Amino acid sequence: MAPPSAPSARPRVVIIGCGFGGLEAARALHAAPVDITLVDRTNHHLFQPLLYQVATAGLAAPAIAAPVRHLFRKQANVTTLLGEVVRIDAAERIVRFKDETALPYDHLIVAAGATHSYFGNNQWSAHAPGLKTLDDAFEIRRRVLLAFESAEKETDPARRDGWMNFVVIGGGPTGVEMAGTLAEIARHTLPGEFRRIDPASAKVILVEGSPRVLQAMPDDLSQRAAEQLQRLGVEVRTDSRVTAIDSHGLQVHPAQGEPYRIDSRCIIWAAGVAASPLGREVAQATGVALDRAGRVVVEPDLGVPGHPEISVVGDLAAARSHVPGREPQPVPGVSPAAKQMGRTAAANLLARLEGRTTQAFRYRDYGNLATIGRNAGVVDLTTPLGRLKFSGYPAWLFWLFAHIYFLIGFRNRIVVLFDWASAYWSHQRYARVVTDIEPAAVDG
Repeated sequence: MAPPSAPSARPRVVIIGCGFGGLEAARALHAAPVDITLVDRTNHHLFQPLLYQVATAGLAAPAIAAPVRHLFRKQANVTTLLGEVVRIDAAERIVRFKDETALPYDHLIVAAGATHSYFGNNQWSAHAPGLKTLDDAFEIRRRVLLAFESAEKETDPARRDGWMNFVVIGGGPTGVEMAGTLAEIARHTLPGEFRRIDPASAKVILVEGSPRVLQAMPDDLSQRAAEQLQRLGVEVRTDSRVTAIDSHGLQVHPAQGEPYRIDSRCIIWAAGVAASPLGREVAQATGVALDRAGRVVVEPDLGVPGHPEISVVGDLAAARSHVPGREPQPVPGVSPAAKQMGRTAAANLLARLEGRTTQAFRYRDYGNLATIGRNAGVVDLTTPLGRLKFSGYPAWLFWLFAHIYFLIGFRNRIVVLFDWASAYWSHQRYARVVTDIEPAAVDG
């Protein structure tokens, strides 16, 4: 049964997901003669690039999240629904929710995002949480803070070492930023607060399976990032594959040398990304192909083959950028790409309604940036004059102001700017609140 709605002769557009892609698609249709229903499993839009700051107690959750209903309170053609879509009926043009209700559509934009990939070892998730949602961030923050608390109570030096070893698996932007921030917490935030342990003696280890961190960056910036991490006290171990994880540590297999074990009670997964399970539902409903990561292989205009009324955007789409005169190139799974796909899907939806030809998606690459820690970062920009690369303090400042600029909401920008300024001068992180102390604190 479908949720009640006022009858309308206008086309019904359903957008699944209020991440960057879904948000931009809905905004791009603000003046369109359509009725939009925006569906999400949560009631907030999350600024994921700063999620690690919540996980490391640098920011409170409301600073990087905005209520969906508030965002669209002035856009009269948008209705927001809280619910989880579990099935798509392409023949009947209906999406079905977990609670067995249904919602009809004339046009569907699927922007369900991505989740963690443990490369077939899903049992690792219990010991090495990933970072995609606020719940993930709260869990990681709990584990990090309670590791120090447990080390303070531990009397056996060998067991204490397990609590004081922090391992981040994956050397992409999230892994690099997380590792750098953990080192700052240990060396600048917590010293003086414990009596039996020295937090500065904690080890932060970054494990990456490829030869270098930040693979999307040029070689020289990747090298500078590794050097900046090492200056912060992070042990960077590249060319090293993780082959086993349990509640007390992990097994590492380096490209050169013998496998070894790291004892650690706080492991963070930042190594793999898989498409939302909703991709399989799209494939089952339409017969579209999926790539190895479970992403939907879309047409050049982001439509589903044989179903032009369905578009897939963001991390769920195996899309290619089509630039005249060049071979189509894969689109990276980054927030600027999701935003651009959302706008393109909206423009092509309007083109179909007006009987015009749709346009192939063209990704405009503005570059990559990552922060390593205090006064440290790397930036690789695309400018009309060519590539612009820089690192260190200028890159850190650029990263800071770029993220404040792209945050959703004026209040959030002010709050984040104030919190960062306070943390910069005081070295303190005030979002250090945990409630469930049992699992990490007493697990033997």
